[in-house]
Amino acid sequence: MQLLDWSSFRCRQFGAICGAFFFLFGNIRAAEEGPYKVIVDSSVRAEMRDGVALIADIYRPDSEGSFPALLQRTPYDRKGASSSGRLLASHGYIVVIQDTRGRYDSEGDFYPFRHEAEDGYDTVEWVAALPGSNGKVGMFGGSYVGATQMLASIARPPHLEAIFPYVTSSEYYEGWTYQGGVLMQWFASSWTSGLAEDTLRRRLPDRGRAADWVLTLPVNDYPVLPLPHGTELAPYFSDWVSHETNDEYWKRWKISDHYGSLTVSALHGGGWHDIFSGGSIRNYIGLRKQGKTAEIRDGQYMLFGPWAHTSTSDEGQIGDVVFGRDAVVDMNQMILDWYDFILKGQTNTFSTSKRVKLFVLGENVWREEEDFPLERAEETRFFLHSVEGANGVQGDGVLVLSVPAESRIDNYEYDPANPVPTIGGRLCCGAEAFPPGPFDQSPNESRRDVLVYSTPPLAFDLEVTGFVRLELYAATSAADTDFTAMLVDVDTTGYSRYLADGIVRARYRTSTERAERVESGRVYQYSIDLWATSNLFKKGHQIRLYVSSSNFPRFNRNSNTGIPVFDATGMLKATQSIYHDSEYPSALVLPIIPR
Repeated sequence: MQLLDWSSFRCRQFGAICGAFFFLFGNIRAAEEGPYKVIVDSSVRAEMRDGVALIADIYRPDSEGSFPALLQRTPYDRKGASSSGRLLASHGYIVVIQDTRGRYDSEGDFYPFRHEAEDGYDTVEWVAALPGSNGKVGMFGGSYVGATQMLASIARPPHLEAIFPYVTSSEYYEGWTYQGGVLMQWFASSWTSGLAEDTLRRRLPDRGRAADWVLTLPVNDYPVLPLPHGTELAPYFSDWVSHETNDEYWKRWKISDHYGSLTVSALHGGGWHDIFSGGSIRNYIGLRKQGKTAEIRDGQYMLFGPWAHTSTSDEGQIGDVVFGRDAVVDMNQMILDWYDFILKGQTNTFSTSKRVKLFVLGENVWREEEDFPLERAEETRFFLHSVEGANGVQGDGVLVLSVPAESRIDNYEYDPANPVPTIGGRLCCGAEAFPPGPFDQSPNESRRDVLVYSTPPLAFDLEVTGFVRLELYAATSAADTDFTAMLVDVDTTGYSRYLADGIVRARYRTSTERAERVESGRVYQYSIDLWATSNLFKKGHQIRLYVSSSNFPRFNRNSNTGIPVFDATGMLKATQSIYHDSEYPSALVLPIIPR
C-alpha cells in the first residue's frame, strides 16, 4: 500500500473501492523536511535474473558521500509515493520506489507472491550497488508492500539489514485469503477488482473498470475473471478459490516456515481492527522466538494501534469510534526513527523504550511492554450458559466463570440465503461499501440466528490483552457448515463496540490441510481463533459474545451442502445446536491482565 501524506492524497475509484490501497495511520504531526536537497531519477530500469526489467524512481540527497538506502516495492503505482520519497531522502537516505513485476511501468506479468522473493533479492542487491549507497538497505510499506518485504527476507539478500512491514500477514492462506478454512470473500473479491484496473489498462486500454458482484454464485464466476476474448484479468483469484485447503500451492509462500533462517531486524506494525492483524503479530512472535541469531531475535519490535485497514482521521476516528489524536501516528517520522536507529545507529525512542508499544482500546492510551503476549496475562474461561435460550439480545444467554452443571442446548437455523450481515470489523477493501473498523453491532442482536452471551455489568475495570479464542461444542444438521464468534464491548447505553471476530468451517475443524466431513447431529469441538485485541472493559460495561454461522460478505457463506466453495451454487438451511454444560463446556477464553 502506498505511503502518502494527506497533502497529496487523491482517492482513486476501483468500482466500489476508494482509498483502500492508500493506507496511512495518519499524519497530523508531519515529519519536517530534512537538511538535504533531493535529486530524483525517474523511471530507472533494474533487470531481474530472468531479464524482466522493473521500473523505479530514485530519490537521493544532493550531496557527496554515501547513504543507507530505503526500498519500497509496490503494486499500487510507485508515483503515488513521491512525497514520502522526497521527504525521506531529505533526511539522508537513498529512497527507491519500484513498481513490482507486471504493475504499472514494470515489465512482466503480475501474480501475487510468485516473484517477490527473487525480485526482492535482485532489487535489494541492485539498490545496494547504486552510486552513493553505503550498502545498507532497509524496506518499508504496508499490506502487500509488507508482503514484498517478508518474501524478500526469506530469500536473504546479503545487503538487506532491516524491514518495516505493517498491516501484513505471516502466510497467504490463513489470514490473507482464508480464515479457519473460510474464504475471506470481500477482501479476495474487492482486492482483485482493484488490481484489475491496471491489468485492464495494460491489456485492453479501451475497457472500463471491473464490477464488484460479490453475490455471484458459484464464487468462481466472479466477473473480474473472464474477458470477452477469454483472457483472464486475475487468474490468481480462480487459483485462490480452487485451492480451498492449505496445500502445496500456499506453502511455497508460507513466511512462518522461514522464521528460523531470517536475518533481518524488523519493526512489525499493525492495528487491532486490521484484516491482517493476526499475521502482523505472528511475524513478530515468530522472529522474536526463532530468528537466526540472538541479535536478530533482539532486533524485533512491535507497534500496534487501534487502526483498521484504512486511513485515520486527524482526530483519531476509526470506524465510528474516536480514539483521540494520540491514535494518529506520522508514518514518515516512524520510518525515519526506525532507520535512524537501525541503519545509522542514532539514539532515539527505539533505543530508550521497550520493544513493544500497544494501544489499549477503551482506555485509549499507549503502553510499552517488554514482549507480546504479556507474561502476566491470566487465561480465563467464561463459560456459555442459558436457561430459556440465548437467541438474540432478548434471550438469557450469559457468560459465567464456573462450568454450568446443566444447561439447555441453544438452537438456531442458519439460512445461507439470509446471512448475518457484516458491520465493520477487519475488512479490506472498498471502504465506501463496507467501511472497516469498530462499529456498533447491536443491529444484528435481534436476529434469532445470533446467539448472545453476556456478563453482568462489570463491578470494576477489566483489561483483556492478548489472543482470544472460543472453545465451542456444537452440532449441525448439515453436511458441512460454519460457526462464527465475535467479541464486543457493551457500554451503559447498549452500544456494542466490535473488538474481534473469528470463524471455522466444520470440515476444517481439525486441519485446514484436509477436509473431514461432519456427521449430522454429532457434537464436535471447534476452536475459533479470534486473533488478538487489547481492550479495557470499563466498570458498568459488559463483555459480550455472539455465536452464529455467517458474517457476510466478510466471509464466504457456507452453502451447508458440503460442496467446495469453487463449485457451490445451491443452498440448504441448517439447524445448529450449541452445547454448554459439564460434558460440553463451551467457553470464551480471554487473557486477563491484572491491575
